[in-house]
Amino acid sequence: MGPIGVFDSGLGGLTVLRALNERLPAEDLVYFGDTARLPYGSKGGRTVRIFARQDSEFLCSLGVKMVVVACNTASAFALGYLEDSIPVPVLGVIRPGVETALRRTKGGPVGVIATRGTITSGRYQAALAAVIGEDRVLARETPLLVPLVEEGMIDHTVTEQVVEQYVSPLREAGIDTLILGCTHYPLLKDMLARAMGPEVALVDSAEALAEAAAAKLAAADLLRPADGPAGKLSFWLSDLPWKFKEIGERFLGRSISSVETVNLDERECDTRPAGQ
Repeated sequence: MGPIGVFDSGLGGLTVLRALNERLPAEDLVYFGDTARLPYGSKGGRTVRIFARQDSEFLCSLGVKMVVVACNTASAFALGYLEDSIPVPVLGVIRPGVETALRRTKGGPVGVIATRGTITSGRYQAALAAVIGEDRVLARETPLLVPLVEEGMIDHTVTEQVVEQYVSPLREAGIDTLILGCTHYPLLKDMLARAMGPEVALVDSAEALAEAAAAKLAAADLLRPADGPAGKLSFWLSDLPWKFKEIGERFLGRSISSVETVNLDERECDTRPAGQ
């Protein structure tokens, strides 16, 4: 009956929390965003592993029954390490997205768009290539999409131009499936769908991760009864960033009434209204 823990380096993982809440409405969910130390994508692998372990251990201290790694960089560099060191099931964002893409592709190239750190890690490319071969895998760094989403420019002309610049080479290469390899990108799904056209299947990494989490919990007999009361959502951050409430509610699709902060080095906790 424990909650599911979700962590990310910032607020993008709230799209994963939203997908989990929609897929498993009876489950309690705890979100931790390491906003004091973001972004993970510019850090080395050893540092990312240390941060990911601290994030996971904090969630475990809250009694979670599963740790969901909503951060693509942490999934790339720390997932195996966490599986060996955390006493609850651990699930990362990369493998579910890859498996979904492999089910949806019709034999054409598969594209991946993500931040520079995720593409540089090569984890998506390697996982796809192991099944369909390197010649069918096309990856593209799309770093400007993250700040555009966080600025709320979801339907802005500038964002549409940036999206077109980024994905036109993938469209022209004839991909039939596109993995949205960053938890910010589901908010741009409609725009990306228009840019790619109806023949290209989009893989929402947040939705894929939520489905994988449901399956893993069911296999371990850890799911709450589906007809039970609605689960509760709680939020922890390592720092309360400017415009958290505005950005967080945009990602989550619902209001956030309060958030707690914790210093992972000192474990100092503070409860504040979300708007402060």
